[in-house]
Amino acid sequence: MKKLLSVDICATGFREGGATGTEARRIRARNHHFRSTGFTLIELMIVVAIVAILTAIAYPAYTNYITKTRRVAAEGCLSEDANFMERYYTTNLTYKAAVLPALDCASTQQTGNYYDYDLPASSLSASSYVVRASPKGSQQTNDAKCGVLTIDEKGKRVAAGDPTAVAKCW
Repeated sequence: MKKLLSVDICATGFREGGATGTEARRIRARNHHFRSTGFTLIELMIVVAIVAILTAIAYPAYTNYITKTRRVAAEGCLSEDANFMERYYTTNLTYKAAVLPALDCASTQQTGNYYDYDLPASSLSASSYVVRASPKGSQQTNDAKCGVLTIDEKGKRVAAGDPTAVAKCW
């Protein structure tokens, strides 16, 4: 009959009187195999910390990119409105009774969820107009430095009521 050996594993290795040298190596190799599978809590916490740092850097940059993209789309839509106003003037020789058409660029699929476009009646005269794009919702919060974008009959562009902000916003 074979005698079964009991092996007690502790922090320092095998207890005296346990397994022989070959058996001890085999058991150590087997235990090492089991210990090397999976992740420790420390390893997982390091990964979580790295992901948190990358997210903290990437999210504001992404938000800034989206805000600028929406602003550029609104500028394009304002240019289309200005083109319409010039065509209207060519036909009617006045801007007074002009009404902005429902352009595709102002639809909710384009920029309509983030900007309101209007032609204030107070800005209309026989020879002048001002078309305005006012940010709304998240765009208004994220793009406070540029705010309301306007363009007039001379092609003068203004952002947030400040002509010096044009270089940063237009």
